[in-house]
Formats: sequence, structure tokens, C-alpha cells
Amino acid sequence: MRPLVVMTVAGFSGYAVLLPVAPLWAVHGGAGTGGAGLVNGVLLLSTVLTQLLVPGALRRFGWGLVLTAGMVLLGVPAALYVVSDALGPVLALSALRGVGFGVLTVTGSAAAAALVGTARRGEAIGVYGLAVALPNLVLLPAGPWVADHVGFWVVFLLSALPLCGIPAALRLAEELHGGFPELVHRTGDATVRTEDPQGAAYLRLLRPTALLTSVTVAGGAALTFVPQMAHDELLAAAGLFVMGLVSALGRWRVGRLADRYGVQRFLWPLTLVTVVGAGLLAWSVLDPDDTDAGLLLAGLVVLGLAYGSLQNLTLVAAFSVVSRRHHNLASAVWNVGFDAGTGLGSVVVGVTAQETSFSTAFLVVAALAVAVLPLAVMPPRASPGAE
Repeated sequence: MRPLVVMTVAGFSGYAVLLPVAPLWAVHGGAGTGGAGLVNGVLLLSTVLTQLLVPGALRRFGWGLVLTAGMVLLGVPAALYVVSDALGPVLALSALRGVGFGVLTVTGSAAAAALVGTARRGEAIGVYGLAVALPNLVLLPAGPWVADHVGFWVVFLLSALPLCGIPAALRLAEELHGGFPELVHRTGDATVRTEDPQGAAYLRLLRPTALLTSVTVAGGAALTFVPQMAHDELLAAAGLFVMGLVSALGRWRVGRLADRYGVQRFLWPLTLVTVVGAGLLAWSVLDPDDTDAGLLLAGLVVLGLAYGSLQNLTLVAAFSVVSRRHHNLASAVWNVGFDAGTGLGSVVVGVTAQETSFSTAFLVVAALAVAVLPLAVMPPRASPGAE
């Protein structure tokens, strides 16, 4: 696990520190609000499109080449931002970073499941989740401050940290290639292909992906709009930090509980927790001119618990319903669901709030979580070759 953790921390450090700064760099170059919004939009679109291609790339080129390419594409374009703050180059570099980030997210979660036995999979995914969450918790809020008080060039230097993770990525590739050849090469076993066809695997992955998407819609909306809802920079910063901390702890610790008691018994209670968290946020801004700070913080704590915990549980569930040869596919579908839910949350809440209010918008988010509750109660269907 150590090479995976080192690679993940290096990769997500470069991603997190630049996420809020790249749009500011475009504004520094004269871009308007719309142009600044495109920067991370292009990054996210490129990420999702890449995630769909990663399983095939791993089969064709192997872990070593794919992991190295991902870290290079995440780190080198980030450092190159210093060359120009014009919108065109910034968008082009964001697209390249999205390719690298798509590779990092899919390979990281797939490797976390592969490196341990089924009995410890939840714990391993929890450790991986903590490696993902800590850079976001520390560096994401620090990036704009560093850019403002020290200089953009320092952020660009830090955003090249994925390059420092290449040696760890190569060590990880060696471990996976030696111990898990079924994750590297195409299988020629016709019986396996018959018993576990890819189309059936996609269908089984719909349930955990839908549950994940519902909570990332809520989490993505909160991360995007809490600064506007709070009407106070300190309250917004405190709320987002608390949500990030609770989310990181939930994603880390729930894995061990899932290994001991199983995933299924936690899915529906945490889906209800999502409903409660979104409801508290809606209640906190019932009066749009007078946000209730206590309710806002409570809603972010509750939502953060569901947001982090369900990330772990749905990923464990995704791996459990497919055979090992489809773990890379499960990782790709899960990551697409995560990013799509985050983007959808921003769009749905933004449009709804513009037409009505943030309170109504978060009630819509809560209703979406209620709508997927039957999926959380429904027992999963495993594939013939699932572990």
C-alpha cells in the first residue's frame, strides 16, 4: 500500500493546490467570470472522458506506462501555467491535466482493491480515501492564499508535485504486474468471458454508482455554494473545513466497519443521513438574508459524514459485484459517477437557486437522495466470479 499512498498524496496535492487557483490565474490574464468558470469545467470534462478509456489503456499498455503518463500529464502542464495567463493556453493545459487526473483516479481506486484480500478491502479503500482527502483538506484552501500573498509561481511549483510520485507509481506497477496479472493482460479464457460479460458488469455497477451520484450531488452542491449561502467568509471557511474533515474521517474509518459487518447494512442509513444533511442546509437558509450559522454547520457535519462514508462503501460495493478482471471497469464507472454527480450538483442547485432559492434547491437535493433510497435497501446481485 505504501507506493499507492505516496503516489496518491503526490498526485492529489498537485491537483488540490491548483484547483481554485487556475481560474484566478485566468482572471489575472483578463478572463471574465464565464472564462474562469470554463477552466475547471474543461478539467472535469477531460477527466470524465479519460476515465472511460483507462481500463482499455491498462490492458493495452500496462500499469507502468499508464501510471507514468498520468503523473506526467498532471504535473508538467500545471508547472507550465507560469508561461501564460491567457485563457486559451490555460484551458489547453487544464484539458491535459484532466487526462492525468482521470488516470490517477481510476488506477488509484482499482489498485487499492487489488493490493489486499477481500476481507480487508474496506480498510484498504479507507486508507486510500484518506490519502485522497488530506491534500484536499489542507492544500485546496491554502492555494488562493499562497497565490495572493506569495505568488502564483509558488502554487505552480507545488502543483508539479505529481512528478515526485513517479517512482512510487513505478513501484506500484511492479507490485500489480507481478501479483495480479489478470488486471494487466487480456484474458483468453472464453469461459470467464461467458460467465462475466462486460455488459452485465455495467448493469450491476448501476446500483452503487447511483447511490454514489446522489451523495456527490449533495456534496458537490455544498462545496460550490456554501460561500454564497454563508454570507460570511469565516463561516464559509469553517464550514467547508469541518465538512472536509468529517468526510475524510468517515471515508477512512467506515472501511473497517464494512469489513466487519458488511457494506449493505450501512448504505440505507447513510442515504438517510444525506437527506438529513441536505434538509438542514435548506433550513439554514430559509431566510436568504439571515443564514442560521448553527444549522449550516450542523448540516455540513451531517452531510460530510454521508459524503465521505458513502464514497468508501459504494466503491467497496462496486468491486464486490464484479469479478476481478472487471475491477478496472468498476473503478472507472465509480469515478465517472463521482465526478458527474459533483458537476450535476453544481448545475442543479445553481439553476434551481437562481429561479427560486438555495433553500428550495437543497430540498431538491434531499428529494433526490430519497428517490434512490430503494436502491440502498435492495440486496446486490454479484457476478459469478465476484469475490
